[in-house]
Amino acid sequence: MSAVGVEIPGYGIVGRAPVTLTLVHAVALLLAVVSLAVVFWHGLEERGVALAFGILIAVGELTRWSGAEEREAAPLAAAGALAYALLGENAGHRTEHGVLEIVAVVVAAALIGCVPHVARGRGPTADHLTRRVLTVAFAAVCFQPLYNQGRLTGWSGPSYALLLVSLLVLTALCDAVLAAAMAHARTRWPFGPLLRDELRATLGIGSAVCATGAVMSLAVAVVGLWALPVFSLPLLLTQLSVRRFAAVRVTYRQTIASLARATEIAGYTPAGHARRVAALSRAVGRELGLSEPDLTILEYAALMHDIGQLSLVDPVPAGATSALSADEQRRIALLGGAVVRQTGVDAEVAVVVERQADPYREQPVTARIVRAVNAYEEMAREAGPGGPLTALEKLRLATARDYQPEVVESLARVLLRGSLTLPQAG
Repeated sequence: MSAVGVEIPGYGIVGRAPVTLTLVHAVALLLAVVSLAVVFWHGLEERGVALAFGILIAVGELTRWSGAEEREAAPLAAAGALAYALLGENAGHRTEHGVLEIVAVVVAAALIGCVPHVARGRGPTADHLTRRVLTVAFAAVCFQPLYNQGRLTGWSGPSYALLLVSLLVLTALCDAVLAAAMAHARTRWPFGPLLRDELRATLGIGSAVCATGAVMSLAVAVVGLWALPVFSLPLLLTQLSVRRFAAVRVTYRQTIASLARATEIAGYTPAGHARRVAALSRAVGRELGLSEPDLTILEYAALMHDIGQLSLVDPVPAGATSALSADEQRRIALLGGAVVRQTGVDAEVAVVVERQADPYREQPVTARIVRAVNAYEEMAREAGPGGPLTALEKLRLATARDYQPEVVESLARVLLRGSLTLPQAG
């Protein structure tokens, strides 16, 4: 184990990057270094083409936004890199660049475009650059040798366009598999759900990236490099729209988090309780293989799971609702669900909140997770230094009636990767 993995606020570090992830980074680094060295020694075969696509990729990286939840935060750079990898002609003239030249130009342009982000302390992760290098190399290896050997001479018109689209789809699938595998290696979350989320994201901005890459390659082959700025504009506008949508989602989540803090401000629950339960619930949901939309519902419900306590005349000591009677827990949960519905939050969030006190066999899996994680956090906080182990033992003993065994075991695995760190207040 080497690099740090995912941190759950108040629960330490969850997961560490294994040697396999380091090897993937090393392969990408080696490929980048070799490509740059070869180009430096022999020079560029297509200087004008390399300069044009290098500028496009650098601009795409400059317009990348940080902190977004989208899988591809620099779609223009991705589309430009893929178009360059699948470029065979420039205004009717065959190009002479090879795979190593393509990789070298993409690497150099990406590094230049990342400089301002690094200067502001928001540079790209190693995973981002690794995926960029390996996916571009994959596309170039699939296309350039065949084209340079003349094996695609008979392909023209619709058949050639279909070939480019097919290669881009294959490249997008490989990128999704690579991204899911790297996330699995870093976090140890189930590979299948991670791949499913990556493929779902590919259908969004990923489809626009593939379509733009294909159109750019075909347009440059006919009219030359002047096609690049023309066909970059639609993707830039799409990126702007996606960025605004991401900002709305961030604001929405911040609003929910502010509502959840009402119980803390009023003194009904300890400081940071909702945030810790939400973070740990999301990690358990990942462990169980929930999809991204379900994880969002789970996180929002966990943030607001105690909001029903605002209706109590006398606060529960330390906000520990897991120690109350079943009827009292159900009453608080129903009141919380009613409050959530009045706030205009998604109705699915309200369902999870109001059903967290039901028998677990009648609950949706998201409510089962919130119930178990909330109980764990309360028990661990009360038990002192040995709280995590004591709380887990209590949860396991209550699996016959109160908590789903699979949820408790998933919680245990998440905490084990985090070394069973004691929850922190605030």
